[in-house]
Amino acid sequence: MYLKRTIYLILISVLAFQPVKGQPSSLNISVQLDNLFGRLLKVNEDSVRLQVNDSIKTIIDSYTESDSIFEHRFNNLRFLGQITSPDSLIKIVEWNLILRKQPGQYYSYIVRSQPELKSRKVYKLYAEYDSSSISREINYTKDTWYGALYYDIRPQIINGTDCWVLLGIDYGNPDIARKIIEILSFGKDDRIIFGLKAFLSDDNLRFREVFEYSLTATMTLRFGGDDSIIFDHLVPFEPENENDRRFYGPHYTNDAYVLENGFWKLNLNIDARNREINKPEK
Repeated sequence: MYLKRTIYLILISVLAFQPVKGQPSSLNISVQLDNLFGRLLKVNEDSVRLQVNDSIKTIIDSYTESDSIFEHRFNNLRFLGQITSPDSLIKIVEWNLILRKQPGQYYSYIVRSQPELKSRKVYKLYAEYDSSSISREINYTKDTWYGALYYDIRPQIINGTDCWVLLGIDYGNPDIARKIIEILSFGKDDRIIFGLKAFLSDDNLRFREVFEYSLTATMTLRFGGDDSIIFDHLVPFEPENENDRRFYGPHYTNDAYVLENGFWKLNLNIDARNREINKPEK
């Protein structure tokens, strides 16, 4: 099952590292990574894949600790995801490893810049593919992280908390696909926190939103503006498939979460043609 997901390795588009004057080695690093990711596609033995992955981790370890991490981006690496927040305070470097005889693995490096302290901190996250549900009701930490690939990020201040809203995708369940709206923040001790009790739907307040749907379907989840997140409305393919997420897909209508009074409030059947989703009048 996990091997079938090899193609998903390329779904997180790479925003890559542009060589800068005085940094001739960056091209060599890009070539090395490209060759290593290419090897992962060619070898079948898990032991060899893990060895190759160790070489990738060694390179990314050095890269994320470098002074140029926020200025440089790799070019033409199909299998390495990189996103940087518009405020240039968070950068995420990530990939997933497909294995034949054991669950796949996620690797995510979250780099936090703190200009006021003239410092930077790297959080190294690891998780195995997991078919169990991602909870909407709890916070996750670096050690309990569920595992996902994040493809977009926006900074926000929600109820006085500096945070970053993440859009992600998870292939940890072999029967369904998942997309996630997550909130990243940091505690006073600099610990990383996933989740903020700010998503309001059906009078319930949750820490994140998780969408589950058929592997054969394609779901759109995107930012509509700084204060809105637009997504496909999911429905069962047939009435008898109710509550069986293996048979859910888009209904060709859109819903949205709109940031209002410190909460992301669910709005049903919105007009997604507008670039910005207007908040309802009071």
